[in-house]
Amino acid sequence: MKKIYIILIAAFFVCSSSNSQNSTSSPYSFYGIGSLNFKGTAENRAMGRISVYNDSIHMNFRNPASYTGKNMFSFNNEGRLVKFTVGLGHSETDLSTSNNSSEATNTSFDYLGLNIPMGKFGMGFGLIPHSSVGYKLQSSNQEDLIQYKYSGSGGLNKAFLGFAYQINDNISIGFDSRYNFGNIENIALEFLYDEDSEPLDYQAREVNRSDLSGLNFNFGLIYKGKISTSLDLHSSFYYSPEYNLSSRNNRVFASVVINSNSGLEFPINEITVDLESVGLAKTDLTMPSKTNIGLGVGREKKWFIGAEYTFLSSSVFSNDLINIDNSSFEDSSIISIGGFYIPDYSSFSSFFKRLVYRAGLYSEKTGLNINGQSINEFGISFGLGVPSGGLFSNINTTVELGKRGTTDANLVEENFVNFQISLSLNDRWFIKRKYN
Repeated sequence: MKKIYIILIAAFFVCSSSNSQNSTSSPYSFYGIGSLNFKGTAENRAMGRISVYNDSIHMNFRNPASYTGKNMFSFNNEGRLVKFTVGLGHSETDLSTSNNSSEATNTSFDYLGLNIPMGKFGMGFGLIPHSSVGYKLQSSNQEDLIQYKYSGSGGLNKAFLGFAYQINDNISIGFDSRYNFGNIENIALEFLYDEDSEPLDYQAREVNRSDLSGLNFNFGLIYKGKISTSLDLHSSFYYSPEYNLSSRNNRVFASVVINSNSGLEFPINEITVDLESVGLAKTDLTMPSKTNIGLGVGREKKWFIGAEYTFLSSSVFSNDLINIDNSSFEDSSIISIGGFYIPDYSSFSSFFKRLVYRAGLYSEKTGLNINGQSINEFGISFGLGVPSGGLFSNINTTVELGKRGTTDANLVEENFVNFQISLSLNDRWFIKRKYN
């Protein structure tokens, strides 16, 4: 697996079936630790993936300073809301090269979080998938004989715990620690033929597995102030320093017999490679730092528009276990613009006037470069916030349409539609007693 050419993907599309374990079927998930998932809520995604806006009923995973705040008060400062949220996602993707195309479908768990107020402090914790690997590729020669089949699965998750402090009415700060864990498995199956182009009885298989773990930190700052009596200014900043992931690696070679009807592989003999002797049994992956800054204006409970810029030092990433000659990593960045509009949040006569209408767009340089071509992504999004159940609780929906990659340089273009639904529950746990 020293060299994988996406130029050979003309016949690779064997990823048309649903995969409930991975949130991606992208061939680009072969590289690095897989395709990076958006680490925000459905509300963020619906507004072009911005997170600069913070309110009292929605949790914000991206900036730990949001775990506290004056805006968490309700009912004339009688209580502060405990926020719980969970999200699910579904994607439909069309993959195409200059002469071939296919489709893929995925359904996934997106996030789970709880935010608890504690005086001027606040605490947040939860679970977020960080990256996903999910591809099935094959390459053929000029005689249309399969030479290799590649497949991958797994990904990385983050369990986080964070705290925030409200310095004054306008400024809050926070930090969280994130434990990364997961595994990635890459499989290469080489097909062997005789002089008459007939397949041999035994084929060769290589399996590489990495079990990943590590800790990283995230620091945040939020400012909210008044521009005028009716206009608010929102700004935010968060920073995640560079960190290392520990990777425990395993490599197995095998001769396999393939059932021509079912496609199942039956290993005849297996050899576990002594990676310890070459210094690859345990390696460290350097993960990039991330810097985000956001700014926006709006009228409380009416409308908001904001923009964000995110920078990642992705060029520091490397993987000693699998070297791919035609690919490299470069620094990446994301520009996002979005907002929301509420016709009348207190309307009793019209349900539709109380809906939150969200929209946005983003442009991303992913940091992956293949065959000298930078892989970029662009998307637009729309969403609704629907009041539901108890007081302050709501259902949030998002539709995101986008494109990743290109058919230039013999690469793959992905056109996708992402659907996301989340449930945001809010309740008052800490209320001062007025009567004995």
